[in-house]
Amino acid sequence: MTIQQFRDFMNSGRPVEANSEVHQMFHQLSQEALRITAEINGRYHEPSELHILLEQLLGRPIPDSVCVFPPFHTDCGKNTMLGEGVFINMGCKFQDQGGITIDEGALIGHNVVLATINHELMPEYRHSMSYAPIHIGRRVWIGSNATILAGVTVGDGAVVAAGAVVTKDVPSNTVVGGVPARVIKTISE
Repeated sequence: MTIQQFRDFMNSGRPVEANSEVHQMFHQLSQEALRITAEINGRYHEPSELHILLEQLLGRPIPDSVCVFPPFHTDCGKNTMLGEGVFINMGCKFQDQGGITIDEGALIGHNVVLATINHELMPEYRHSMSYAPIHIGRRVWIGSNATILAGVTVGDGAVVAAGAVVTKDVPSNTVVGGVPARVIKTISE
């Protein structure tokens, strides 16, 4: 299975069965991600060197304007897309098998978790997984220690308060906070 075939399957919305070909590819990509993130997080890298490592991790070109402060963790990496001017602060963890898109100018705070995987509820099927993409819109600000769950879209210009757990879509130009997150206010000019 190629990386593009993996991405296509993961973006199809079909469930991943334990020990299937795509599940095996998941484990192969996880090992590669562990190796590359160990290199990223193990010592200081000049920005240009870090950029090369991030492109290897994501398996695609990323804009020169992207800034990531390690440590950074992902258990796949190959299904994340970053737009111009994205900033990712220290300690973030991306579980991106289901697809993560972060649009231009988004700011991701310390220790943010983006999790695209769900396990089945019934214990006898618990090792099977379902996935849904996360989409972070343009100029979004996600505060420290927030968690965004599978299938969530955060609309352009929105703010996710520190510590929030986002289980539902966030409308554009709103501030959400809490567990589970709810709209606190609308941002107006």
